[in-house]
Amino acid sequence: MNHQHTSLGEVHQSVDTTVTSSGRWKKMLAFFGPAYLVSVGYMDPGNWATDLAGGSQYGYTLLWVLLMSNLMALLLQSLSARLGIVRGRDLAQANRETYPPGVNFILYILAEIAIAATDLAEVLGMAIGIQLLTGLPLQWGVSITVFDTFLLLVLQRYGIRKMEAFIIALVAIVGLSFLTELIMAKPVMSEVVTGFVPRIPDNTALYIAIGIIGATVMPHNLYLHSALVQTRKIRQDEAGIKQALRLNFIDSAIALNLAFFVNAAILILAAAVFFKSGQTNVAEIQDAHKLLEGLLSNKWAPILFAIALIAAGQSSTVTGTLAGQIVMEGYLKLRINPWLRRLLTRLLAIVPALLVIQIAGADKVGELLVFSQVLLSLQLGFAVIPLIHFVSDKKTMGKFAVKVPVKILSWLITVVLVYLNTRMVFTEAMHYMESGGSIWVDIIISVLGIGFVVLLFITVFYPLATKYAAKSTTNIHPATAVSLENIKIPQYNRIALALDFSRDDEAIIANAIAHGNEHTRYLLIHIVESASARYLGGESDDLETRKDKEQMETYVRLMKNKNLHAEGFLGYRHRAEEIVRIVKAEKADFLVLGGHGHTGIKDWIYGETTNQVRHKVKIPVLVVQ
Repeated sequence: MNHQHTSLGEVHQSVDTTVTSSGRWKKMLAFFGPAYLVSVGYMDPGNWATDLAGGSQYGYTLLWVLLMSNLMALLLQSLSARLGIVRGRDLAQANRETYPPGVNFILYILAEIAIAATDLAEVLGMAIGIQLLTGLPLQWGVSITVFDTFLLLVLQRYGIRKMEAFIIALVAIVGLSFLTELIMAKPVMSEVVTGFVPRIPDNTALYIAIGIIGATVMPHNLYLHSALVQTRKIRQDEAGIKQALRLNFIDSAIALNLAFFVNAAILILAAAVFFKSGQTNVAEIQDAHKLLEGLLSNKWAPILFAIALIAAGQSSTVTGTLAGQIVMEGYLKLRINPWLRRLLTRLLAIVPALLVIQIAGADKVGELLVFSQVLLSLQLGFAVIPLIHFVSDKKTMGKFAVKVPVKILSWLITVVLVYLNTRMVFTEAMHYMESGGSIWVDIIISVLGIGFVVLLFITVFYPLATKYAAKSTTNIHPATAVSLENIKIPQYNRIALALDFSRDDEAIIANAIAHGNEHTRYLLIHIVESASARYLGGESDDLETRKDKEQMETYVRLMKNKNLHAEGFLGYRHRAEEIVRIVKAEKADFLVLGGHGHTGIKDWIYGETTNQVRHKVKIPVLVVQ
């Protein structure tokens, strides 16, 4: 499959599970990983507030809600993985192929809002964790989180497996921290078990239960899972797909049960420590941290709590960025440098957080955390409803379309989730409107409410009213009147070669010669990238610049010895811009360059040269790998 039409192209099918020589356990472990990246979204700081509130106010009573929402999440994530494995599409790509452009753009904006809301929760969670651990003011903690932008970029350099290992390590830190806290709290297991009997004591408990469900199933995770499963290269026959579906379900079950353990541990801890001691109003993370040491008589309790909070925030922030990349590439076919994508996402979270802290004070951070969860709740239907449509469609999924019982259960869960989330948001909006705010704000809320219902209606019924399977195939390969009768073979008379003076140059020169003729002029381009050249440009005369000039003269001489017309050009400062400038100035009609530009830190800063160049020139470009 062409990487231009794949999610996370740089790691697409980068883990080969088709090697027959590997043993059974090795093959299973090759599939394991994507669900752990997804699971961190189920234990991010946004979940903590609802778990703490549930445990401190109602003891173990709401444990069954956690279990139920976890089972819902497992079903929905397995559907998301199924879409990626069977169709080779992530949820954003499938939406783009199905819905009209206008609807798709709105869905894209909503998905971006959901990712920004998720990132807001991670930023606040990490800032609170840093404050609890070091005493650093919240606004400084929020500002510091901008630097973890570069953590994802470091991880991406080492491939998807290393990234998964890093996330699993962070999840382990969270899990072990809470396991230790539970051992300290000594909950009575016979009492804990009673929490799995379904009951809702009162309206406040119902509100907290809705909050727990809303914070558990997150829309960006459905986009994420459908793309991450495609990092595995699988056999494309029936047996290979069945194996991938089975092993990915096991992966999801283990990972989401770990997330359930963390959430249950927070709720049990709150119940055993706060509810038992009469502290039933603990809903803020800071309050929980403050009371832990006194109630558990152990100085390590609050430290472990803060460490777990930072680890949860850090792991979630990595997966949130990946989801943002998937959504942007899938809906818009737009790829931007990961560091820029990361920075934009993070700034969308940091700016509102800093404004709230500055204007309303640090004590309003808890409300901002709740607001981020309300925003997420609103998005959920727009991710789940299309997903069920796609995995139910026999034309695109074939025999791997979900069976009727699974379909019915999925729609029931969706109805429950959308109803509960809509009810929570509606209640919040009514409270605000009744408090006598601005009439204009009331009108905006009403218009948005109507728009929400209309869009929900479209997402449910549009796929039913159109044969989108046929549409999706025509989108990929539009029918055009192609005739090969009078085809003209182009003659390239000025071929530009971008060289980096490495062993790759030989292949670039060979391919350039293969596309030339006896009259072709070969324009050899090299960009000098020494520190001196960056500042002085053509006036640079350092050792590297002199050596580059000598190397260029050698290349030109060698080509002339083969009776080829060759000319050398040195550029300075920015690699991609200089290549484009020389290509245009010399009126080249064909360009040959290597597929591997910078490595390491330069690639993070300047991005991939190949992609930048090919977008800026209007001539054929041959990339030699």
